Amino acid sequence: MAGAGAPSPWGPSPALVTALVALLGLGLAAYIVGPPLYWHAAEALAAAGACPACDCDCDARPLLALPEDCAKQFKGVRSRASGEETEKSFTELLIEELRQREEEATQAQQQADVKLLEAKKLASQYQKEADKCSSGMDTCEEAREKSAEALIQQRKLTSLWEQRARELGWKPGHDKPR
Repeated sequence: MAGAGAPSPWGPSPALVTALVALLGLGLAAYIVGPPLYWHAAEALAAAGACPACDCDCDARPLLALPEDCAKQFKGVRSRASGEETEKSFTELLIEELRQREEEATQAQQQADVKLLEAKKLASQYQKEADKCSSGMDTCEEAREKSAEALIQQRKLTSLWEQRARELGWKPGHDKPR
């Protein structure tokens, strides 16, 4: 057997393989642990420059109210930091939005009513046309039946006159015009 540090004739030396495996292990560990460490460090640096963490019960506060210590640092927010004002303006905004939605719903209902009325008028007009057509078809059918009966009567009468003419000596095909 060859020595532990000696290169083998079949591939790289064992020391080189060990170094590559160790380097691969360190890269994998950095890949797994690196992103969480980066985000924690970024949060810590951002927190040092911003307002301190606010300890408050957010469920008990109105939606648009800011904690007092954060509001003090922002001058634009401080002037509107009054809880009652914010709550009133929020309530007014909600009321205005509800009125707008109600108005939109009313307009949509009116448009639907107009379209329904138009549809009823068209249906009535089509029904009248259908009734006229049915009436015309009935009249035509009656006239056809009467004309069929009249044709049958006319054929009977013609047959009777032809029979009388034959009895008197008339033969078909020997007609002489006068």
